[in-house]
Amino acid sequence: MKFVHSTSSTGHHPIEVTRVADLQWHAVEDDRTVGRGNASRRPDGRLFISIDAWHGEVFDHIADAMLTDLPTPLYTVVDEADHESRSAWKRAGFTMARREWGYDVPTDPLVTGLGPVRPPAGVTIVPFGQAEEDPLRALDRRVRDEVEATVGWRTMPAEVLPRPAGITVLDPSKYAAARRSDRYVGLIRIAPLPRQPRIGLIAVRADDHRLGIARALLAHSLDALHRSGTASAWAEVDESNAAAVALFEGVGARRTAGTLELARS
Repeated sequence: MKFVHSTSSTGHHPIEVTRVADLQWHAVEDDRTVGRGNASRRPDGRLFISIDAWHGEVFDHIADAMLTDLPTPLYTVVDEADHESRSAWKRAGFTMARREWGYDVPTDPLVTGLGPVRPPAGVTIVPFGQAEEDPLRALDRRVRDEVEATVGWRTMPAEVLPRPAGITVLDPSKYAAARRSDRYVGLIRIAPLPRQPRIGLIAVRADDHRLGIARALLAHSLDALHRSGTASAWAEVDESNAAAVALFEGVGARRTAGTLELARS
């Protein structure tokens, strides 16, 4: 696929924006590529776009081409501190949909205060790599349905890894679980990234909220990371999720970044 979408000029040489693939655009000026646009569909079905351009006018031309070619709604993410990018997306008609806080989470129980935390009566923690797949997948589907029925899964930290249709638990070894009697009632997922492990999800069944299960899962997981020599983990929390914000800030997590999700209808 190679369709010339538009031709314009910055005042020096003409700029040609071409859709070179189904979800990819290039801007060329004087035989040089001066910008690229990409689109990708998240597992939740939403279409996110990104633009890398040498200067603002090229950004605007690529944005115009992409917005003409693609159906709405469209989404993008920007660093909250990147005011130039925020302004560029605002020119393209994008507005803020939500904000995620990024937290640096200490693992030392002397810092977090989680050393004495234990699961509530009748609940046991199933360590990483030991959770049974079928109950884990059943719990994952349950909490997703509960979140979608209330605030919506779009308020959870972005999931960008491709996966087979209907499969949400790709690698059970990344999960620890909380078990009550014969069922799992809570889970935590940690991705062992090279620079800093990422806490991707903490979730508890709605009818088991406010019992301290999430705090016990976090205590278990951070202790395991601390014993392995990891000083801190990374977590992202939607600013509207008061319970999650309180959980992380209550263990000494330090807010170090903010990410904005922008949308255009």
